[in-house]
Amino acid sequence: MAEPADQPADLPACPSAQGPGGGLLPPELRGWMLLLAATGAVEQRLRSVVKDRLDVSHDEFLVLCLLAEQPGQGLRMTRVAELLGRPKTRLTYQIACLQHAGLVTRQSVCGDKRGVEAALTDKARRLLQEASAALAETVTAALDQVMGPEQCAALSGLLPDAGARAEAHAEARTEAHAEAHAEAHAASAGAGARAAADPDPAARD
Repeated sequence: MAEPADQPADLPACPSAQGPGGGLLPPELRGWMLLLAATGAVEQRLRSVVKDRLDVSHDEFLVLCLLAEQPGQGLRMTRVAELLGRPKTRLTYQIACLQHAGLVTRQSVCGDKRGVEAALTDKARRLLQEASAALAETVTAALDQVMGPEQCAALSGLLPDAGARAEAHAEARTEAHAEAHAEAHAASAGAGARAAADPDPAARD
């Protein structure tokens, strides 16, 4: 996970901080654009971790995550396609791959001949649990690279440690500013002391 001091200096401000008329785009659209940037950053980092830990593609991983939010039950494939915005044919192929890997099961919905329900297997739940820490760290590190403390605070309801990270960022900036001020003051004092000790260096020549 990236340390607060390593955060880029040009992280965008929270959209609500600018208030009405603060920019060309309304705060709602600016917020959406920031969410898209955050999503892209997370996906880029997650791909390799997901492949290494679960041996599935990123799209297949999203299917697993959606099913993981259905404890003790499955989810109709039509609903999965709707929530993920996937064509049914594409989702059918992905579910087939996950089933072949032993990560999901498929069964007919009771009382509905056309309905098919997908659910996680015990193997998938075990792999997700084992990868939990690495996945959480990856998401956190990605968000830290595109979101400033205001956004982290806004996300605190969704990400458990977002509020703590926001405070850490603020403290790091305060410490960095204090250190820079102290260094500048020390350099100025040193230059003044040298000038007082030798007011006319040219006199030595």
